[in-house]
Amino acid sequence: MKDQAGRRRARRLAIGTAVVLALAGMNGPWLYRFGTEQYHQYKINKPEYKAANGHWDIVEFPEEYRQDTIHAALLHTGKVLLVAGSGNNQDNFDEKKFDTRIWDPVKGTIKKVPTPADLFCTGHTQLANGNLLIAGGTKRYEKLKGDVTKAGGLMVVHNENPDKPMTLPAGTKFTGKENGKTFVSKDPVLVPRAKKVFDPQTGVFLRNDPGLGRIYVEAQRSGTKYETGTQDNYRIQGLTGTDARNTYGIAQKLALDKKDFQGIRDAYEFDPVAERYIKVDPMNEARWYPTLTTLSDGKILSVSGLDDIGQLVPGKNEIFDPKTKKWTYTQKIRQFPTYPALFLMQNGKIFYSGSNAGYGPDNVGRVPGIWDVDTNKFTKLPGLGDPNRMETSGTVLLPPAQDEKFMVIGGGGVGESKLSSKKTRLIDLKAKNPHFVDGPQLEKGTRYPQTSILPDDTLLVSGGSEDYRGRGDSNIRQARLYHPDSNSFTRVADPLVGRNYHSGSILLPDGRVMFFGSDSLYADKANTKPGKFEQRIEIYTPPYLYRDSRPSLSGGPRTIARGASGTFTSKHASSIKKVRLIRPSASTHVTDVDQRSIALDFKTAGDKVTVTVPKSRNLVQSGWYMLFVDDDQGTPSTAQWVRVP
Repeated sequence: MKDQAGRRRARRLAIGTAVVLALAGMNGPWLYRFGTEQYHQYKINKPEYKAANGHWDIVEFPEEYRQDTIHAALLHTGKVLLVAGSGNNQDNFDEKKFDTRIWDPVKGTIKKVPTPADLFCTGHTQLANGNLLIAGGTKRYEKLKGDVTKAGGLMVVHNENPDKPMTLPAGTKFTGKENGKTFVSKDPVLVPRAKKVFDPQTGVFLRNDPGLGRIYVEAQRSGTKYETGTQDNYRIQGLTGTDARNTYGIAQKLALDKKDFQGIRDAYEFDPVAERYIKVDPMNEARWYPTLTTLSDGKILSVSGLDDIGQLVPGKNEIFDPKTKKWTYTQKIRQFPTYPALFLMQNGKIFYSGSNAGYGPDNVGRVPGIWDVDTNKFTKLPGLGDPNRMETSGTVLLPPAQDEKFMVIGGGGVGESKLSSKKTRLIDLKAKNPHFVDGPQLEKGTRYPQTSILPDDTLLVSGGSEDYRGRGDSNIRQARLYHPDSNSFTRVADPLVGRNYHSGSILLPDGRVMFFGSDSLYADKANTKPGKFEQRIEIYTPPYLYRDSRPSLSGGPRTIARGASGTFTSKHASSIKKVRLIRPSASTHVTDVDQRSIALDFKTAGDKVTVTVPKSRNLVQSGWYMLFVDDDQGTPSTAQWVRVP
């Protein structure tokens, strides 16, 4: 019967081929395109092709549930949090239309979640209790130079009174002593009291160092005649007596230049069980494009971002305590570009790869190194390839995390530069003298690469674009698997959707990878047609899920302490060769510092698998993890969720 079916199938294919050849003679170019596409679909859907290269599928939500997804995080319920905020859409922002969705990739359901603020370009990370900490977002959209009608900029308010702080309300007027022009503050500002300075040797009083407050001001009327060209001192209207003498403003040029985005101080925890946002104390600094990184003690470090006047936060980093829900400044100041790639090391220090997502001077905080947050000591790391092309590069802690080897992938020049990098860079932080070396090259210079660690210890690298935000139709529809054991790439099936700015990827508990977002500036090679935000989700099924079988995994404890063991059931226990504990992702803007895959010691007996969690809290941060087992073919199980307290 099988032979007869095979002959019938071969005959159908032969007839189909004959029809194609006959039509080709009548209409060659049309049929070439048709035939090529048909053959491509036939080829990529063959079982043997999928087994070697994997397969891509598009998920398109009903229209009412679509959004411009900027941020995504895997929750310990197995669902995915998709956050748009205003979705890089000024109209949504003006209408206070802020969106969040919860998607269940197993059931295929999606629901809307009330969103309390514009969480567009926020920061996020997984907390020990299973909630997601979300901090920062958008207060004001940028205004390009031609759209700015009122001169404005930064006013630094000085308070020379050591006895009391000064609060100035929104609408405070500042008039220049030399230029005579008046500017109005957009928000209230608290200016701390001056600090008394004494000679450390004699104790003699030397001076008062004024307290400083920063506020955005703009002219009362539109027009170029209200611009200023130089620095001036500004008296503050409404103040009298000693307050008027002690409190004043200083501003550099106030002009019709481009105005950057402004950040917010708001912070929330997202509860995956209740599926709602819970407000916590706001940060001390407003932040737009911040990075949140878990520290040794489980507290969360918040770094960088644009502040409430659109300036790069001047190195004022702060820490969130999940127990008190409050923020405190770090003792020392250190400045980074926005969305810096910061990872907790096994010695409790922070590794900074140099990757970032695009705002800040080109000579501030760009050099990679190891940062001791407590002492503020920063040790530079040499050897980085293409050091001037690190914006929009991706950084990944390669599996297993115990090896403490990182890969930095692609990247581009500062700002809207056309430069992009083909390089991957590798660094072993356990080496005696850690330094970067070049890894295998990409085929094309790649900004915005999406990266996901897979449970078989490979790394999926997909998408990106050669130019800034996909200019010139430069999206890269290619995907590769990186093999850390051989330091090599293998080309796999091409994605169906181009992805660049505002895109990302998330490993799912069933071993597949979901991709979201993409915000092309233009939709054509000539850069004349405005781009459209990519709202479709795409799922990549890796080759390992097209094998005959996969190991089962069930039962076992929901909680395993560091240094402790837990026993699970598997019908394929005797074939298990690896056990991996993978932290769920929280991805945005080529930044996902939560990714890590930890190797677990294990033993098997009959249908039982007993796994042991490492003792180090710097290696295994508190929280929920996906527990995978891999068989002797490298095929992973579906994950079991395990909490490490």
